[in-house]
Amino acid sequence: MQDRKQPLAPTGKLPPQPWMEFAETRAVVAALGRDGAEVRFVGGCVRDALAQRPVNDIDLATHDPPEKAIALLDAAGIRAIPTGIAHGTVTAVIGERHFEITTLRIDVETDGRRAKVAFTDDWAADAARRDFTINAMSCSPAGDIYDPFDGMLDLAQGRIRFVGRAVERIQEDALRLLRFFRFYATFGRPPLDPDALSACRGLAPLVDTLSGERVRAELFRILLAPDPAATVSLMQSERVLERVLPEAGDIGRLRVEAWLTTTALKLDGLEPDALRRLAALARADHAGALRIAARLKFSNAERDRFALLAAPPGARAPQPKDPAASSAPGLSSGRPAPPGALGPEMDVRARRRAFHELGSDVARDLALLAWSEEIAKDSHLPPGRNDAWTALVRDAMAWTPVQFPVKGRDALALGIPAGERMGVLLHELERWWIEGDFRAGREECLAELKEMFTATR
Repeated sequence: MQDRKQPLAPTGKLPPQPWMEFAETRAVVAALGRDGAEVRFVGGCVRDALAQRPVNDIDLATHDPPEKAIALLDAAGIRAIPTGIAHGTVTAVIGERHFEITTLRIDVETDGRRAKVAFTDDWAADAARRDFTINAMSCSPAGDIYDPFDGMLDLAQGRIRFVGRAVERIQEDALRLLRFFRFYATFGRPPLDPDALSACRGLAPLVDTLSGERVRAELFRILLAPDPAATVSLMQSERVLERVLPEAGDIGRLRVEAWLTTTALKLDGLEPDALRRLAALARADHAGALRIAARLKFSNAERDRFALLAAPPGARAPQPKDPAASSAPGLSSGRPAPPGALGPEMDVRARRRAFHELGSDVARDLALLAWSEEIAKDSHLPPGRNDAWTALVRDAMAWTPVQFPVKGRDALALGIPAGERMGVLLHELERWWIEGDFRAGREECLAELKEMFTATR
């Protein structure tokens, strides 16, 4: 480690990078450095470039205060958004590219969730406030790397170390506890840093102070790692997982799902998915899935999809009949019954019905989860069983949705009055159409609807 009392000298050289040569990148660097300020790339882009991984976010730092950075960008005709002025952060936008620019800073006061900062012109002091050594590196536009905490060596050896004392860094911002596991899942290799692990174990209750959004973001990144089960198991042993997801069940299903979707199956369009992996890990009924979604602040679409994956419709207890059914003698409750559990035993018609009811993506994911469950319980499946599961997943992914050919206006044209009765008739007609394997066309469906209406008058 270099003596931070002396000006930092470069400790390495980053080979030429495409993202550094983007016209947009060069324009932002030129604008920020117009008055002679030193500008460097910082954080994740430097780390990922050194690790030879894709660089998605290009972050820069300068000692100019944010107001001046905005003025310099404006003068160059670059849109500047004051995304975090109090913390010295602005965002430069050129076309589709966004660049986060932060003024060098030091923490003045922290409360475990957010910090009050003061601006500085000391690159070493700014690096000292960062979370991990691998994130404390910076790089000049010419490729000179500044590495005051031996982040390059740690990155090469798969060591995830806090900058300074681990306990203090977590107490400054409790999210760093989860970030430790996230970066270990992505860049780390055994053995783990004992000070970091001890701090995470001892300060695990601080996870309870974090917002659902922040916990969800880190949990999803962990679940999208190449081997999420290993890190989740580590979190469980250190009493952290129970703070993040008390509903976590057998990690074996998660391990198998990750193996299937990253190694065993080579299917175009099949990618790692955080919600599917969360459903593999969690053990919850429908109500429990909704509680998880509320706690982690899922969007409505995420909530609905997760609830389907965690508690498939065919596995739920029977629901009360639709009250509308009682107003139409001779008709059932309406919506087609949900399909049972997905499995290779399903015949072609049952598969098509399940794909229609659930949607292609949900059907695929439920098949993967059920398959993972089987392997987690017994890794030696009967001959041909894995091939049968593969075929089911392929069928789900290849499914082309079919549209029910009758709408409410068609019922009105037949003289059926709008209201509950029409709704029940249309639902019953859809049931008939599905049970007929979607073969009936529009005219056949209209004839059937007319007969149903006549029979119930």
